[in-house]
Amino acid sequence: MFRLLSILLLTLALGACQTDERGADGDAVAHGGSWQSISQEGQGEIRVLYVPARGWAWRGEDEEGQLSGVTVTLMRDFVRWVGETHDVRLGIEFEEEQDWSRFYRRVVNSEEGVFGIGNVTITEERREELAFSPPYVYNVAVLITVDEVSELSEMANSDQVFSDLRGLGFAGTLHEERLERLKERSMPDLAIDLAESNDEILERVAEGGHFAWIDAYNFVRAREEGMPLRRHPVGDDPGEAFGVIMPHGSDWEALMEEYFQNAHGGLLQSDFWQQTLEDYLGSEVSALLMAAAEESKTQ
Repeated sequence: MFRLLSILLLTLALGACQTDERGADGDAVAHGGSWQSISQEGQGEIRVLYVPARGWAWRGEDEEGQLSGVTVTLMRDFVRWVGETHDVRLGIEFEEEQDWSRFYRRVVNSEEGVFGIGNVTITEERREELAFSPPYVYNVAVLITVDEVSELSEMANSDQVFSDLRGLGFAGTLHEERLERLKERSMPDLAIDLAESNDEILERVAEGGHFAWIDAYNFVRAREEGMPLRRHPVGDDPGEAFGVIMPHGSDWEALMEEYFQNAHGGLLQSDFWQQTLEDYLGSEVSALLMAAAEESKTQ
């Protein structure tokens, strides 16, 4: 009887713990450790949630399936830098999250020592619920269709040139918001469909019937792979900045700023960073992103 009661109490306790591991919206809550506690102990572990994206955070198709990419390299180098400059040994655990919106919510609802790498655009609205690292990339969003569509000369003509097309947006991102703004300004009858990944957007636009905004590096990659896509330069939207995200109020934010400022003599201007971009994104995309970073200094 006593043993049965003990098992019952243990089961209830475990159930309560599992409930506490869920946020208010039902998403799993990720855990790491605060910088204050880890720095005092001299060691600890951080957790990095990521959305799989080629060139950024992607597992190879070989047997080992090693995780690599621009943002993966960034976080591993951050861990290296913390060890060298602060004499703190950090472990790092990467966790894949396929759904971008869920990835975003999980970081918002998580605790100290949790980071997110999903090419999240830095906005003032998002700063109200997240902490950001300094920008690691300045992006250009490009407007694309299948290549048989005539080039759009000015956005005011979109209602005529794109009259037979539907908009396709990446759910929950600024690309979806761009379509909503275009509908409000120039295309009141525009039908908007939603996609869950960059690859889905590229494939559906290449099939015809849709137009979309997408990050320039994804367009360049798709074109190199032979996808029949056209870029409409009049729709280019520069000035976005991507940052690593952390829960609001995270005490890792200041350390991240220190890393960006000091690592490699200044991360964004370093040969290390340029080589990282070239290694994973190619020379054309690397040059585009480095130029966008330089242009951001004049704005």
